[in-house]
Order: sequence, then C-alpha cells, then structure tokens
Amino acid sequence: MTFTIVRSFFILLCGLMGYQLGDILKIGAFSQSIGAIAGIIVAGMVIVLEYSTKRVSVKGLSSAVFGIVFGILFAWLIIGVFKLIPMDDDLRAEFNGILILIFAYLGMVMAVRGKDEFNIIIPYVKLRREDQREEFIVLDTSVIIDGRIADICRTKFLEGKLIIPRFVLKELQQIADSADPIKRNRGRRGLDMLNKVRKSGQMEVRIHEDDFPDIKDVDAKLIKLAKALNAKVFTNDYNLNKIAELQGINVLNINELANALKPVVIPGELLEAKVVKEGKEYNQAVAYLDDGTMVVIDNARHAIGHTVKVTVTSVLQTAAGKMIFAKLDSQR
Repeated sequence: MTFTIVRSFFILLCGLMGYQLGDILKIGAFSQSIGAIAGIIVAGMVIVLEYSTKRVSVKGLSSAVFGIVFGILFAWLIIGVFKLIPMDDDLRAEFNGILILIFAYLGMVMAVRGKDEFNIIIPYVKLRREDQREEFIVLDTSVIIDGRIADICRTKFLEGKLIIPRFVLKELQQIADSADPIKRNRGRRGLDMLNKVRKSGQMEVRIHEDDFPDIKDVDAKLIKLAKALNAKVFTNDYNLNKIAELQGINVLNINELANALKPVVIPGELLEAKVVKEGKEYNQAVAYLDDGTMVVIDNARHAIGHTVKVTVTSVLQTAAGKMIFAKLDSQR
C-alpha cells in the first residue's frame, strides 16, 4: 500500500513537471498537455525499471559500485603509464575512454560475482581489531526443530550471535504449514523454540537476509553463508556435519554434545536400570538409563518391567550414541 501511494505521488509530480516544461518550451498548441503526458510516460518507465530491479539486493548493488570504482581507478593507473607514449590527443582520448569502459565493466562483473565473499559488505561483519573477533553461529532447520537449543542457550555455554538465515525460516514455515500433522507439529515447535530463545535474551538472535538464489539446496546455502561470515554451523544433521567439516567449517553438533555429557561407565561397574522390552538375542532384555543410554542385558527376559541391578561387561560407542552391554548382578 505504501509503495502504491509513493508511486502515484511520483507520477503526479512528473506530470506536473512535464506540464510546466511544456508551457516553457511552447512546442505547439497543446504543449502543456503534451508535456504532462510525456512526464507521466517517463514516470511509468521509471516505475517499470524500478519494479524489474526489485530482486537486486543492497549488497549486490554496493558490490557493483565498488567494482566500478575499483575498475576506474585501475584504468587511470594504466592511462598514467600510457601518457609516456607519444600519441595524438584525439586518439589518446578515445583510447582512455575505451580503457575506462573495459576496466569498469570487468571490475563490476568480478565484484558482483564475488559479492558473497565481501565480508565488509555482508551484514553483521564489521571492521575490527584481530583480538576482538566476533563469533557467529548459523542455525540449521534440524537443530531448531530439535528444541534443545533453548536449554543450551540458557546454560550460557554458547558465546556469540545466533544467525538464522531467511531461507531456513522459509523452510521452517513450510514444514509448519505442512498437511502432515507430524511435520506440522515439528515445524511449529521449531518456531516456538526460536521465539523462546529470542525472548530469553540469553543470546543475541539475528535474521540474515541473504538467500543465494543461484543455489537450490538448503545445506549448500548454509555452508556458503558460514564461509562468507566465517561462522560456525550448529546442527544435528549427520550429513551436513560431515560436508561442513570437509570444507573446513567448524561444526557444533548437538548430538555429539549430548553424547559427551553422558556419564562414563567402565566394565565391572554396577548400574541400576528398569528393563522395558525384549532384546534381539535369546533371553536378552533391554533397559534404558535416565539419560536415554541403551543397556542390553543378557539372561534378563524374565525381569521385564522390573528395576534391576546389572554389572557392565562392555561399552560400544556408535554414531547413534553409546550402548552398554551388561549382565544381571549376581546378588539379585
């Protein structure tokens, strides 16, 4: 609505200016009307041009201007060298114009192509002393939906600013609007977690607007953004974790953190756990500790539904977490 009012006002002013210009030039019997119509047409052309460039970001435009200025400065350096060569003045002027045009074009194209690597142009990255480095943590969709991030932020173990890319919010909104009730609930929980983190004030949360339209995959966009911001990626996605590590990006994996916080047990240690179901092998049963660690107990099928004391026989560390093998305590 605001843009409609501004555009209408702009067309009216252009029409009035065209009317006055026609009155001054007096190019015919209807010069004032012709001037007003010409002003309206020019305003319409400007609005069409403005509408066609609505996808041009401020960062892209600033990169292009930077590239043009840099190209012109480089061209003037070359021109200064060529002044030492005797040449006709008209030819020299033509030659200088060609050099400026070529280098301005090359500078603009190179700057726009590499705009994502211009850290001084990207929001939230400031020129600062090396000993005052600012930390950024980029969140992916999976870690937001997981929900544990709110509790982690409350513990104050994380330092820096949480960066939520606009494309991650868009993906989260699509999940929240899904026809599948399970996906819809997960998406809404993720949005609730973000609001909880933001309102808690424990960490600064910022929305990053860069969308990288030339990249379709969300994980690839996250890696591109993390590289541009020199940021860490906070995730619990195994594939994203590995890809990011291969590209030299620091990753904060919430599952690895959870596994690291589980208590260490050693063979021969005595534990207490409630047996909940049968195991895969004969007469085997499965129990869980309070932190969710699976305990596989030999010859304990008869103890399903009871809390028993077991002796640890071995511990297996897997990608999914820690698994404990045990046997019933001999005193039972």
